[in-house]
Amino acid sequence: MFSAISKWILRLWGWKIEGQYPHELKKFVIIVVPHTSSWDFPLGVFVRSALKAKIKYVGKASLFRPPFGWIFRALGGYPVDRRKRSNFVDAVVDIFNREEKFALTIAPEGTRQKVEKLKTGFYYIALGAQVPIVMVKFDWGKKIVGFSQPFYPSGSIGEDMKFIEQYYRGVKGKNAANSFG
Repeated sequence: MFSAISKWILRLWGWKIEGQYPHELKKFVIIVVPHTSSWDFPLGVFVRSALKAKIKYVGKASLFRPPFGWIFRALGGYPVDRRKRSNFVDAVVDIFNREEKFALTIAPEGTRQKVEKLKTGFYYIALGAQVPIVMVKFDWGKKIVGFSQPFYPSGSIGEDMKFIEQYYRGVKGKNAANSFG
């Protein structure tokens, strides 16, 4: 029922989903770019529901505090305290190794502000957990959520990041001036 409602809302808002969500994969990292607005979160929740996908996400720790923190946890969130210098990559790799099925979404810009380079934590998580990366674009200009084929990192981060960043060139976020690239 929620899936049908989510599909209806996405159509009402004028959004289309392109590409295929990899239901056949047990474990993978999803990166969503651009992340320029707080509206990206509800869009992602509706897309996840429409696809009947069990996707977790990470968010800044302040979102998980009372009075609304329980909502973000209930929606599959894992809090990240960016003020602490901890080995986040290793902690997430441990989750991948522990779980039989696990899909995690990360916004590799790390902010809703304009960035020229993506952060690389997602890459090292995928490499450490030996899982593919699925690139997803939230193109607010065309109202398209686009899914790439699964991409398996080679370990050559320079070449792989060029490929990944090229996938997102020209994609417009809700706040177009803050779009990646």
